[in-house]
Amino acid sequence: MLKKLLLPALLLLACLTTKAQATAGEEHTAIIAVIQRMFDAMRAGDSTALRSTFDASARLQTAFTNKEGKPMLSNENMDEFARAVGTPHEEVYDERIWSYDVRIDGRLASAWTEYSFFLGDKLSHCGVNAFQLFKGENGWKITQITDTRRRDNCQTEPNADLGAINQLMDAWHHAAAVADEEKFYGSMTPDGIYLGTDASERWLRDEMKEWSKKYFERESAWAFTAHDRQVYLSQNGQIAWFEELLDTWMGPCRGSGVLQKTADGWKIRHYNLAVAVANDVVNEYIKLLPKK
Repeated sequence: MLKKLLLPALLLLACLTTKAQATAGEEHTAIIAVIQRMFDAMRAGDSTALRSTFDASARLQTAFTNKEGKPMLSNENMDEFARAVGTPHEEVYDERIWSYDVRIDGRLASAWTEYSFFLGDKLSHCGVNAFQLFKGENGWKITQITDTRRRDNCQTEPNADLGAINQLMDAWHHAAAVADEEKFYGSMTPDGIYLGTDASERWLRDEMKEWSKKYFERESAWAFTAHDRQVYLSQNGQIAWFEELLDTWMGPCRGSGVLQKTADGWKIRHYNLAVAVANDVVNEYIKLLPKK
């Protein structure tokens, strides 16, 4: 009897969960679409289309530090912003968004976006936009944008993060090959974890640094050559994960892990090194394992 009652309940729960996930996905898509319409209107110089994405009470703010080093929060008039967009100008106002981090609760939503702003094809500045949105009778509308602005360390290409991650990983492996301890461990977060091929090898970064001192005193700590790496980015662009094949003194290995985007760039937060055993020799490999 219990099984007869439990199965329909589980099926109902699965259906409700699937429906809720689909609804959340639709809302997420709708919020991004509103933000994209706003930036499309800026590029087109269409103040009417721009206004249609905002709530009547919307406000604009910029957080910055002035020349005297004092933190400031300035307010921009919404009418003046729309007028500037609609006034004929030679350069296209091209704000390029590199990532979205959207949070939703009922009729309230926020979106954190990294951006670079171009006047025509010339980079002007970059920073982040913090959007607040409200869903009313006419759908999602922007109620506030607070942005930051800077001129240094600006992303200019969509795949800049992928290039930076590959460069970091290659440099990390090279640091071990030439026994550059500072570079190797400096590429990891302070709470970074390294899983070695032995089941006992679960190292926190600084524990591994202490253990490996004797290896980094040599000309080469260890030399792994990575290839066939695949990198994946989270939707908000702050987390990445990867897998890669490695040529090592142990034979073929596979590395995988997680990276985090920090104020100092991408850092390795988790790395798992595993020996890749071919299927056709796995039985012989099993024979070598210690008996329990």
